[in-house]
This record gives sequence, C-alpha cells and structure tokens, in this order.
Amino acid sequence: MKSEYLCLKWGTLKGWDFHSKKAKKLLKEYGKIGQSCSAMMQKDTDRQKEIICELVDIGNFDEVLLDWDNKFVSKEKAKKYVMEYSNG
Repeated sequence: MKSEYLCLKWGTLKGWDFHSKKAKKLLKEYGKIGQSCSAMMQKDTDRQKEIICELVDIGNFDEVLLDWDNKFVSKEKAKKYVMEYSNG
C-alpha cells in the first residue's frame, strides 16, 4: 500500500495525500458539507470532525503533522486535537 499523509491546522484539514477509495469517499463527503478556502476560516461540523478522525484512523501513516506547531503527533493525539479544537 502506498504511503499517505495528513496535515492539520487550526483543528481542521490543511493538506493530505490519500489513495484508498474509502478515504476519497470521506473527503468527498467532507467537501459536500462545506468548506472554506482557508483552514483558519473553516468551522467544521461535528460530522466533519468525525470524518477527519476516520481519515486519521484509516490513513497509511503512523503520525499526523500539526502544521502550526510544526510537529508530528500520534493518531490518538491528532484525533483529540481535532475533537477539542474550537475556532469560535
């Protein structure tokens, strides 16, 4: 399986590279719910946060990049970051 990648910023998606059909389907659903052109302006719904967590779980990687902090964290810490982040 090809290596994949996920980068988060301000509690939401910033960058990614997924190859699986399931991940692509989740990203399509995420987009249909609605997204801003800027991670800073994005206000994820509960479902969008769940989708990000699902992407974290199925991704072919061990760690997720938190862009603002410029550090890699475990999948569990990445999901906690997404679920607890609030941008107003």
